[in-house]
Amino acid sequence: MDFHQTGFIFNDVLSERPEDPVIFHSRDFEGFRKLFHRFLQVKGPSVEWSKINRPPEDSIQPYDKIKAKGLPDNIADSLNKLVVVKLNGGLGTSMGCKGPKSLISVRNENTFLDLTVKQIEHLNKTYNADVPLVLMNSFNTDEDTKKILQKYTHHRVKIHTFNQSRYPRINKESLLPVAKDMAMTGENADVWYPPGHGDIYASFYNSGLLEQLIAEGKEYIFVSNIDNLGATVDLYILNHLVSQPNGKRCEFIMEVTDKTRADVKGGTLIQYDGKLRLLEIAQVPKAHVDEFKSVSKFKIFNTNNLWISLSAIKRLQEQNAMDMEIIVNPKTLDGDLNVIQLETAVGAAIKCFDNALGINVPRSRFLPVKTTSDLLLVMSNLYSLEAGSLTMSERREFPTTPHVKLGSSFTKVQEYLTRFESIPDMLELDHLTVSGDVTFGKHVSLKGTVIIIANHGDRIDIPAGSMLENKIVSGNLRILDH
Repeated sequence: MDFHQTGFIFNDVLSERPEDPVIFHSRDFEGFRKLFHRFLQVKGPSVEWSKINRPPEDSIQPYDKIKAKGLPDNIADSLNKLVVVKLNGGLGTSMGCKGPKSLISVRNENTFLDLTVKQIEHLNKTYNADVPLVLMNSFNTDEDTKKILQKYTHHRVKIHTFNQSRYPRINKESLLPVAKDMAMTGENADVWYPPGHGDIYASFYNSGLLEQLIAEGKEYIFVSNIDNLGATVDLYILNHLVSQPNGKRCEFIMEVTDKTRADVKGGTLIQYDGKLRLLEIAQVPKAHVDEFKSVSKFKIFNTNNLWISLSAIKRLQEQNAMDMEIIVNPKTLDGDLNVIQLETAVGAAIKCFDNALGINVPRSRFLPVKTTSDLLLVMSNLYSLEAGSLTMSERREFPTTPHVKLGSSFTKVQEYLTRFESIPDMLELDHLTVSGDVTFGKHVSLKGTVIIIANHGDRIDIPAGSMLENKIVSGNLRILDH
């Protein structure tokens, strides 16, 4: 089926129906049409493996070199050119929560959004600056997020929102949209999707907010995932951006960090056709996947902390020159219906910007909370919280983060919380694996490597005040009240 046939049917299915402008914008349709057109045209892998080269030495700068420049006295002037953008389109479903993920409590009753607002407010007060916060919501998160924003009215942070697009999922066999009409509820509840964070450029531009911020004198955005608690405004990187000479202005900085075995699937920076480019595992030919995962060949990965020029986004959008590889994401809906959704990634646009740069940052700038195992780390005494920012406790002798793997009994936040009477002392922990029906009493201390496995039908209660150091606990251990 060629595009013209499919496009005709798409127009018939989506455009000819009575359009509710609140629910489905013609801009969304136009954006989807372009993406779908490209999807039909692209044949074979998006990269030729033989053309991949390591990035030149000077294209990925060590953070220490950037920091060594120090800060000027007028850093507040630089802050006044900055906008913080948080990607806020995701739900908390993977952690068993309803509503936006940004509204999950992560530390001392503070949500991801609370911590973000506190960080920026602290910056604005400390430097007498005006750094606004922009949230890119999706149709899944917009309503709940806007209700919560009222609580920040008296904080010293201007908060703006805009919505990313809404695209139709496509039947994998027929390549037709599975939506029956424009509605979002009932049988149509899961036939629409937000098309990945690469949609930020078009949606930001189309919202009018990008133009408004440029008019207010803003020059750069700092974009990151709202669940990355390490993604705070870094004054040294900001200073590096704004201090470049005009002809050499850096339009895009990607923060990368060293790969560990836990990050082998993370996207990496390569040199391709003379440009810095993001290479994601989905683009790698099957024969080369092991090579891609090699920590010795591809040593760094993308943290998705990005610093991007507003005027460059405007230019590229107006020239229709924003080129991002398509990610084809297969899903199975109720009734075993196989669909695909077409997405793009924000970092993939790096090749479109002038003088793009990678900065190899400390691991501390990548602290994502994707699971309750991550949540346990950030709720523990491994980290101290100050002005909305988490930093590794000075009392921990090694700067590395322990490896924590909690079993399926801990997957949902509510269930996880009931299994800890208090969060254990983890200052000297290296590795924790917990599997099965396990609970922790108050003031438990975990050190070295601790493995706790309750077999099926058994239960293990770790007694209050226990200190486990390099221990394997298995079998059945019940603490009963009497």
